[in-house]
Amino acid sequence: MELKHMSIAAVMVALSAASAAAQTVHVFKDAGCGCCGGWVAHMRQSGFKVQATNVMPEQMNALKAKAGITTDTASCHTAFVEGYVIEGHVPATDVARLLKTKPDAIGLSVPGMPMGSPGMEGGSPEPYQVLLINGSGSTTIFVEH
Repeated sequence: MELKHMSIAAVMVALSAASAAAQTVHVFKDAGCGCCGGWVAHMRQSGFKVQATNVMPEQMNALKAKAGITTDTASCHTAFVEGYVIEGHVPATDVARLLKTKPDAIGLSVPGMPMGSPGMEGGSPEPYQVLLINGSGSTTIFVEH
């Protein structure tokens, strides 16, 4: 379902349909962002089925806000899988662990775009944290890479 422009209502309908399929990751991204494409490729190579939808920046901001993503947890793309939000360059192994343990949380985030994270392989790798976004919006460290 690759679309150039979608309304927020259409995005939510697409999201509802996508969440019905187990282990399907539905990612919303900017069409021109190469690192988003790199993350999508990483997820597919790791065995996830991925549906990518291109959205305009103002739609992305509204989608992030509705999903509970704040400026402190934001990155360039937002994905959804089995009721969880996956924000940014979260490794597939961490998504798999989230889906296995099923914590009571909104989802996972890698804030910003750290070098060495999936989709950001160029340059010198830097340490980064994957944050668990709790229901209250607070975060805890899920894992450090």
